[in-house]
Amino acid sequence: MGAIATGGVRVLNPDVVGPLGIPDQVIERVTRQQQDVLRQREVAYRGTRPPPDVRGKTVILVDDGLATGSTMRAAISALRQQEPERIIAASPVGAPSVCAELDRLVDRMICATMPEPFHAVGLWYDDFSETSDDEVRELLARAKSFVTLPQSGSGLSATAG
Repeated sequence: MGAIATGGVRVLNPDVVGPLGIPDQVIERVTRQQQDVLRQREVAYRGTRPPPDVRGKTVILVDDGLATGSTMRAAISALRQQEPERIIAASPVGAPSVCAELDRLVDRMICATMPEPFHAVGLWYDDFSETSDDEVRELLARAKSFVTLPQSGSGLSATAG
């Protein structure tokens, strides 16, 4: 039904919320629950380090696929609050309409494949299993040996609900 991100950002998908008639109190309850999950993940990935300073920098956001784009929209909105110089968003697969919409929100949008009709992100992967928190921490630790990351490590977080 939408997504949340760091900085109090919440993006609702009107194509889901409206037709299903999801009551405001349900949206608020789910938002609070997902904010708790987001805080836990930020601590799990970053520990006590502050978020990276992206002001004036180019930030590249990557999503494994863009079905509704809610998570990417939330991440873009959270980043805008931090005043980066440029935001580049990329995904290997996305719904054409979502890629076009996101293109208007960022400095550069890259959607490698935009199948029509678009059915689901998972159809484009041999293995679309969820990445565990342990895998994320391991990948972040490995990334530090390849590139110089700010002391904060992971960057922004977003979670879909």
